[in-house]
Amino acid sequence: MPESELRGIGVSPGRAAGPVYRLAPPPPLPPAPPVIDIAAERSRARAAVTTVTAELTRRADAAADATAAEVLRAQVLMAADETLLEAVDTAVDGGADAPHAITAALAEHRAAFEAAGGYLAERVSDLDDLRDRLVAACLGLPMPGVPSPGHPFVLVARDLAPADTAGLDPAVVLGLITEEGGPTSHTAILARTLGIPAVVRCAAVMDVADGVRVSLDGSSGTVRTGISDASVQSVNEAQRALLDRRAASSGPGATADGHPVALLANIGSARDLPADVEGVGLFRTELLYLDRTEPPSFEEQVTAYGQVFAALPGRKVVVRTLDAGADKPLPFLRLAGEPNPALGIRGLRVARAMPSVLDTQLSAIAAAAASAEADVWVMAPMVATAAEAAAFAAACREHGLRTAGVMIEVPAAALRAPTVLRDVDFLSIGTNDLSQYTFAADRMCGDLAELLDPWQPALISLIAACAAAGREAGKPVGACGEAAADPDFALVLVGLGISSLSMAARSIPAVREALSAHTYDECVQFAKAALAADTPTTARAAVRP
Repeated sequence: MPESELRGIGVSPGRAAGPVYRLAPPPPLPPAPPVIDIAAERSRARAAVTTVTAELTRRADAAADATAAEVLRAQVLMAADETLLEAVDTAVDGGADAPHAITAALAEHRAAFEAAGGYLAERVSDLDDLRDRLVAACLGLPMPGVPSPGHPFVLVARDLAPADTAGLDPAVVLGLITEEGGPTSHTAILARTLGIPAVVRCAAVMDVADGVRVSLDGSSGTVRTGISDASVQSVNEAQRALLDRRAASSGPGATADGHPVALLANIGSARDLPADVEGVGLFRTELLYLDRTEPPSFEEQVTAYGQVFAALPGRKVVVRTLDAGADKPLPFLRLAGEPNPALGIRGLRVARAMPSVLDTQLSAIAAAAASAEADVWVMAPMVATAAEAAAFAAACREHGLRTAGVMIEVPAAALRAPTVLRDVDFLSIGTNDLSQYTFAADRMCGDLAELLDPWQPALISLIAACAAAGREAGKPVGACGEAAADPDFALVLVGLGISSLSMAARSIPAVREALSAHTYDECVQFAKAALAADTPTTARAAVRP
């Protein structure tokens, strides 16, 4: 195959090269039988659900990373959802056999998720995988797994399901390229968590034959096909040297001239904590609430939070209160359906309907903090107004929590950052949602992926406004979205005045290295150039010509 270049969206930084092997398609749906035994087909469908949920649960329990486990457990909840099971029964009663009933029921769910947009639209590929697994179980056939050629390779797929991505071995799967997907899909999130370079939305990559040598750049999105053995060796040797150098780095984050920048970890539970970290910039508490028809008890929460606080004496831990709601459904919330869940009752807004959930959580955080030496900060998600920020800060202080802040994910809050900061102690910018709401671009719509690029000048302007408000008020402003893990964009964030960056632990060494190679004044110049740019391309070129 002659050497050529393909382009996609880089979603997990790093470079890799090797022969490609494609993920095999799932078993096809057989023709529908003319007559069925309704009782037998209902039983077959339920047995398939039992088989698939057991397998996904096993994979979740075995997952080394809590993010992967969380994603898989969410898929288990989908499979066991009573609404889905009722839809399958209805289809069977209408004359469909189990495989066709499951396909029809999940098609309805898929359409509803796509119409809802936001977080639910991100789950469409998860539903497709669930359908394929259930159909295969009905047919008594195994789902094709990740290929095993007996040597390291680059995995190519139309899209990759969480159950497959979560189990990838970075020593075997050197890189990942998909034809579909987006920057905030579960494939992208898990690839970053595992440290596997990845490119998504790469058109025609499925046309590359198994065994053809390719290279990929998970930052730029460039894929080169038909490369030589010497090129493969050169790319991988350079990547190994880079990783070895970063693995040897340690210590707090700082620019070349000593300007401090806290490099913090995003975690879901104590099991995510790396051995050496400055602190936690985003403790996602949602993991504790999954798989429940009732919220976790006060005691359960105290134990879970206390495990994290005890592991980080003297270090900062920023706890985000429950970020869930209509577009991140949890059974116990029992919230009514909404025409546009992404713009509905989610995040802090859940406290309007169920104030006891927030009250119990703040009480538990305070109790856990009282018996530990960690520096505990608390922040609320999806805050839109200064009044909401003030009410949350007051609630925190009533519970004895000294440091209260809010996440900036809604443009209204960014535009009024000085007012929002009046009653809180800090801001933390969630770049993923802030991008989505700023550009009215669904995070799962691949055709709009360029609007979700953190290098978009409008997004940089909103971040700059928040940083300026922080400087004026003398209060810290951090960033905890995926953009904070981009070493080049981290330089811009620091130049804007962001004081802390929170990311997956695997991303910290690369960001530490980037900061140590540039002075603070250089970062300021990068930020000014990015702000002056008209396009993401020119903004990015200001840092990496």
